[in-house]
Amino acid sequence: MAVRTFVAATLASLALAGTGLATSASAAPAVRADAHGCKSGYVCIYPGPSWNNDKPSYRYFDYGYYNLRGFYGLYRIFNNQTGGATMSTCLGSDGTRCEGKLQMGDWIDKDMTPINSIRLQA
Repeated sequence: MAVRTFVAATLASLALAGTGLATSASAAPAVRADAHGCKSGYVCIYPGPSWNNDKPSYRYFDYGYYNLRGFYGLYRIFNNQTGGATMSTCLGSDGTRCEGKLQMGDWIDKDMTPINSIRLQA
C-alpha cells in the first residue's frame, strides 16, 4: 500500500511539474527595450567605435536593403530589432555580397569603408 501511494504521489508531482513547464513555455516573449538611444525594433549606427552618448547618427527599421554613402572608418552598429531579426553589412549596393549576420541584441565596431549597403531581414 505504501509503494502504491508513493508511486501515485510521484506521478502526480510529475504531472504538476509538466503543467508548469507547459505554462511557462507558452508565455509571450519579452519585448526588447530601447537601449543606447536606439528604439526597440531598429538597427542603429553610431559614429566611431562608441555609443556616442547614446545618440545614433542613423536608424533603420524596415526589412530590406539600404544603400550607404559617405561611410568611412569605424562605426558602431547595434541590432535592436525584435523577433530574431538579423542585420548584414554588404560589399555591393542594393544589399548584394553581404557578410555574416548580426544577431538581435548584438553590436559590432565595423570598418565601413568597403561597405556599400546594409540589409535587415527576419
